[in-house]
Amino acid sequence: MTYLEKLQQAVNTSQSTLCVGLDPNLELIPEAVKEKFDTQEEQVAFFCKMVIDYTYDSCAAYKPNLAFFEALGPAGLATFLEVIAHIPNDRIIIADAKRGDISSTAEHYKKAFFDGFKVDAITLNPLMGFETLDAFAGDESKGIYVLALTSNPGADDFLKKPFEGFDMMGQYIAHELFERSVKVETHLGMVIGATQTEEARSVIKHHSTGSLLIPGIGAQGGSVTDLAEALKEHEGIPLINSSRGIIYAGSDQENWVEHVSAKAKSTKEALSEITEMYVEAS
Repeated sequence: MTYLEKLQQAVNTSQSTLCVGLDPNLELIPEAVKEKFDTQEEQVAFFCKMVIDYTYDSCAAYKPNLAFFEALGPAGLATFLEVIAHIPNDRIIIADAKRGDISSTAEHYKKAFFDGFKVDAITLNPLMGFETLDAFAGDESKGIYVLALTSNPGADDFLKKPFEGFDMMGQYIAHELFERSVKVETHLGMVIGATQTEEARSVIKHHSTGSLLIPGIGAQGGSVTDLAEALKEHEGIPLINSSRGIIYAGSDQENWVEHVSAKAKSTKEALSEITEMYVEAS
C-alpha cells in the first residue's frame, strides 16, 4: 500500500482529517498519572496510550514529537517505540523529528525511523538543501513532510523572505517539492502553519498535489474557516494537527481522559467542512 493510499484510507475510516499531536510534557501530565507511576518513562507511556485510546475514533493520524521522548534520556526512544506500537495500524504515524542532514547521517535517520521504528512519515527540515530528502526518497509506502511555512514567528527569518524569484522561500520550497515529486517514490508533502492562511495559500498552490501537515489549530489560534477557504482548490490531503489543545484538555482532573475524548470529538466536528472535501464517497 502506498502512503497516499493509507492516508486516504485513514481519512475515510475515521471520517476525519484531525491529527493528534503527542507532546508528553512532564510538567503538564495530569497528577493522577504521576501518582500512579514512579518513573517518568511509565508516566509518559501510560499518558500517551490513554490519549491514543480515547482519541482513536476522532482522528486519522498521530504525530509524536521526538523532543519530548528524547528528553527522558536513555529510555526515551524505548518509550517512543512503546507508544507508537500502541497506535492501531489503520492510523497514520508521523514522527515529528524535524531532521535535516545529508549523506550517511541522513541515511541513518532513515534507517532509524522508516526501517527501525517503521513510522509512516517524518518531518524534515530542508535548509541544508534538498539533498536532505534523498535518503528518504525511495519508498512509496512512506511520506515526508517538509517544513515550508511554519506557524511560529521565526518563519519571518527565512521562510517568508523573497528567494530565487519567489515572493517567499516557502513558495520556492513548495515549487521544488512539486518538481521532485514526479521523480521519487516517497510522497513529498509539506508542513504549513494554519496561523497565516493567506501566506499558506500562496505556498500550497505551488505543490497542489502534496499532502499537508498543518499545525496551528487549537492552542495556537488558527481559524478553521480561513483554512477551509485556503484549501478549496488543493488536491493533496491535509492532516490538521492539534496537540496541547486536546491532550491536556482534562488538566489535572481525575476524569481527564473524558475531557481529552470530548475535545478530540469537538475538534473533529469543527474540521468537518475540511474533511468533507477529502473523504471519498463510499
